[in-house]
Amino acid sequence: MSATDLTIYSTTWCGYCKRLKRQLDEAGVTYFEVNIEEAPDAAEFVEKVNGGNQTVPTVLYSDGTAATNPSAASVIAKLAELAPSL
Repeated sequence: MSATDLTIYSTTWCGYCKRLKRQLDEAGVTYFEVNIEEAPDAAEFVEKVNGGNQTVPTVLYSDGTAATNPSAASVIAKLAELAPSL
C-alpha cells in the first residue's frame, strides 16, 4: 500500500484530523495529506463531496470514493477492500 492509495484533506487546527492521522500513523498506514487552507483546489473538492461544506477530515480513496470524518477502523477496512489480492 502506498500513500497514493489514501489522501486526507485536513487543516492544521482540526482535532478530528489530528486524531485520524495519529491513529493511522500508529497502525502504519501511509497517506498523502492536503491542507485545504493552502490548496484552493482541494478546498473545492472537499466542498463538492460534502454538500458545499469544508468538512475535514475528508478522505479520498484510490477508487475515487470519499468519506467524511471516518474512523481509522473504517479507513483501514476500506484500504483492505481495495488492496489487490495476492
